[in-house]
Amino acid sequence: MIIVTTETISGKALQTLGLVSGSTVQSKNAFKDMGAGFRSIVGGEVGSYTKMLAEAREVAIGRMIEKAEQMGADAVVCVRFSSSSVMQGAAEILATGTAVKFA
Repeated sequence: MIIVTTETISGKALQTLGLVSGSTVQSKNAFKDMGAGFRSIVGGEVGSYTKMLAEAREVAIGRMIEKAEQMGADAVVCVRFSSSSVMQGAAEILATGTAVKFA
């Protein structure tokens, strides 16, 4: 499955199948959340959250790909990510794109 942020794939004619998306909500345990709170006081990267969000992006992409495969897609173009805070210490990651088939 080809995944790109562009509207086209060089050298390929595309047939649009439709919108696909995948999402996940992730949180850290209370101890790591307290550690992140301390880190926010002194500044710098909060490694546990960076890792959590990277893992969440992979889950969201995987779910998006599953939906594209169910539609018979060869690729997903115009892929975008968004995130939102669901509650303190939890974030939703959403991956969206357009499923396409090579014409």
